[in-house]
Amino acid sequence: MAGVLIDDRDIESALAVRSAAEADGHTTEMVPTLDRLDRMLAGDETLALVLTGDPQAPGTTEMLRIVSSHVPRPPVIMVAHMPDGENPRDLLSEIETWLLPDELILAPPDPEEVKVALTQQIERYELQLETGIVGHTHGVRELLERIHMLAPVNSTVLITGESGTGKELAARAIHRLSPRRGKPFITLNCAAIPETLLESELFGHEKGAFTGATSRRRGMFELADHGTLFLDEIGEMPLPLQTRLLRVLETQKFMRVGGDSEISVDVRIIAATNRDLRQAVEQGTFRRDLYYRLNVLHLDLPPLRDRTSDIPILVRRFIEEFSQLHDREFKGLSREAMQILLDYSWPGNVRELRNLVESMVVLAPGSVIGASDIPPDIRFSSGRQLLPGSGAEVLPTLAGTDPAETGTGLQLPQMEFLFRTLVEMKIDLEDLRSEFERFRRRYPGEAEEGPAAIGNEPRSIEIRGRSLEAGGDPEPSWPGRDEMPGPAIAIGPEMTMADIEREAISLALRESDGNRRKAAERLGIGERTLYRKLKEYGLEA
Repeated sequence: MAGVLIDDRDIESALAVRSAAEADGHTTEMVPTLDRLDRMLAGDETLALVLTGDPQAPGTTEMLRIVSSHVPRPPVIMVAHMPDGENPRDLLSEIETWLLPDELILAPPDPEEVKVALTQQIERYELQLETGIVGHTHGVRELLERIHMLAPVNSTVLITGESGTGKELAARAIHRLSPRRGKPFITLNCAAIPETLLESELFGHEKGAFTGATSRRRGMFELADHGTLFLDEIGEMPLPLQTRLLRVLETQKFMRVGGDSEISVDVRIIAATNRDLRQAVEQGTFRRDLYYRLNVLHLDLPPLRDRTSDIPILVRRFIEEFSQLHDREFKGLSREAMQILLDYSWPGNVRELRNLVESMVVLAPGSVIGASDIPPDIRFSSGRQLLPGSGAEVLPTLAGTDPAETGTGLQLPQMEFLFRTLVEMKIDLEDLRSEFERFRRRYPGEAEEGPAAIGNEPRSIEIRGRSLEAGGDPEPSWPGRDEMPGPAIAIGPEMTMADIEREAISLALRESDGNRRKAAERLGIGERTLYRKLKEYGLEA
């Protein structure tokens, strides 16, 4: 259970939230002032904040800024009245993306929705505290929920993602949440050790097994017994060793190099790679059977460019970390500096951002990191340049170039920037067109109601159980989207969409033996959404 802080500006909604939270076992406290909120958040107790005032009022933004100064940020749920005919997104249009609440419940609040929302958000918050993975974007939420699902079992896990996305952090999170948490977590980078030594590192060796083996040595499998062995860059492992690794995965037995007796171990394997192992299998550089043996459970980490709304959160986390490490006092980044970081594409992902923040904390002369403290290769990478001493933005210019030389009034670097932008837009449009054509060929009857856009998901919130992207439409759904086999629904031409939805929910409940959580997972919706639909259609779980 947690402490729930409730904004009392809308007293009726606040009292309804308090009643629901206390009925679910939480302690509650009203928040009368901003100063009081700051002091409440300073404690060690797990907290959640419920806002009940006007979302566009200045006080709302100030409360969001106070709670967002904590990393990871305690969950924030907003209860708000929505005028008839308005879109719920309009209520949040004046709030900066990285300050958006985690969920929005329309007033008057339903007690059951409040309970489910608090439970889900507090679980996510506690996962961030325990794993060290912070962020509020849809991709991070899915990642945390999947780690929570994978951790309790002993199956092998394959973690994929670009370099610098935090694959080892995710592996440690799985181990930390697993029953093996008190046992060793051993890491081995398969690309960092010469091929001739990698076998000995994995399986150990006997004295005299090869030149230089002056004593018996235990390998990583023995060191990780009853714990977890993390094999980073598994795609770089030589083929002969892949064969031995496959056998160990199948039998949990191996022999040291130069040994003559088998050793039994109980080790969970988590492997990671930034390579496309399917392509490596087709090219013959990675064993197909080993790929399927490793890929029992799969975790794919999103690149930082797909979760840019998490950049302010990560920056605050890194500034706090390195300020303490290097004994430097820093208050944060200026608005101009933060905008440069948001505009950058981050090919090195979170690792690149972390290294950049450390360098700025060490080298920046002031207590606030400004735009001039950011290296030029990042500052100018998106074609932006800040005029000295101002927040004005201009395109970079080439010294000694006369605008008349181009015949267009644009200087050469400006023309190159515009040209590259147009080329990227053309590529994006071509990809979108190709994706939609494939969808239309596969589901000809659904082409008009298929996905309207394919792109990044910078920030998501929950509105009465629906996933809603800030600045976009609710995520669409169409037959076959999840490729999940299961019982079919008989659909007749006279049926409305409501009839079809009702049948789908009824079938999911039957298949889940009335378990609402399992039914919601089968349907790909939130438990709060399912609860609302049950009431709407008069169904009983």
